[in-house]
Amino acid sequence: MSEGRADAVTLVTGAAGFIGSAVTDQLLAEGRRVVGMDNFCDFYNRTAKERNLANARGLPGFDLIEADIRNREAVLDAFRKYQPETVIHLAAMAGVRPSIEDPALYTAVNLDGTVNLLDAAVENGSRRFLFASSSSVYGNNEKVPFAEDDPVDHPISPYAATKKAGELICHAYHHIHSLPIFCLRFFTVFGPRQRPDLAISKFLHLVSRGETIPMFGDGSSSRDYTFIEDIVDGVLRAMQSCGDPALPGYRVYNLGGSEPVSLKQMIDTIGQVVGREPSIDRRPMQPGDVDRTWADLSRSRNELGYEPHTSLHEGIKRQWAWIRETGQIDT
Repeated sequence: MSEGRADAVTLVTGAAGFIGSAVTDQLLAEGRRVVGMDNFCDFYNRTAKERNLANARGLPGFDLIEADIRNREAVLDAFRKYQPETVIHLAAMAGVRPSIEDPALYTAVNLDGTVNLLDAAVENGSRRFLFASSSSVYGNNEKVPFAEDDPVDHPISPYAATKKAGELICHAYHHIHSLPIFCLRFFTVFGPRQRPDLAISKFLHLVSRGETIPMFGDGSSSRDYTFIEDIVDGVLRAMQSCGDPALPGYRVYNLGGSEPVSLKQMIDTIGQVVGREPSIDRRPMQPGDVDRTWADLSRSRNELGYEPHTSLHEGIKRQWAWIRETGQIDT
């Protein structure tokens, strides 16, 4: 991939979120111009999102647009003003269980919003588009590890369905408009700035206060946890490679840790890091939850040079240190 203009702009949607802010900070650290777009939705506290952006807001290479990707005119206006060469589309309504309660919201944001961005990218002549997908598209895939060519026609939550549909829409836009597009399937990302509703963040707080952890199922379900710095590295590698004539113009990549850990092991690790024995409330498995995730990284290793380096234990240690350093818990 050629580097393009020296002043080329990268647009990051969901820039105030967990992954979006980490990607934004790394792009800025590399001297790139970044325009962030976020609507600061009330899925969780705005204060946390403002804290995520504190570093970026102080840098001259960063502009922020407070807008909803469902607002077509706002999206088109942003592209006309900044003419981004690269789009890293991370904004979405996330979460399996909330998507079951309000599927219409998830389709509106995750599908209509994505179409608005794709249309704006085509109109603007953007050179590459990265779409944040999810390991949830694999559903309860019987084959492990999960590979990008595995069938993903049986999502078990509206959230998963919107991510698969987003990949299909991206494929159609690449086919029609020749826009290079990579879809990145993230596997259970954790680390500093993780959303407060996600298990590791939630459990760290509960264990530290001596409160009970809700454990859905018998603890044998497993996830391929991926540390945020490894995900950011994968995103930037994908950005560098998207549009490379040696690679397909449309491509799906797994970005995971490739070392699945059971729910029980994860809870035990949190107890070890916090230094407190977890108290567990056993509950039935919930609708939409998959039994396991496990990323086959063959394609992303071979084509992007992606390699995760941070273990679950080390990553949780760093996340716990960040929680304490940012004053989110009594120490």
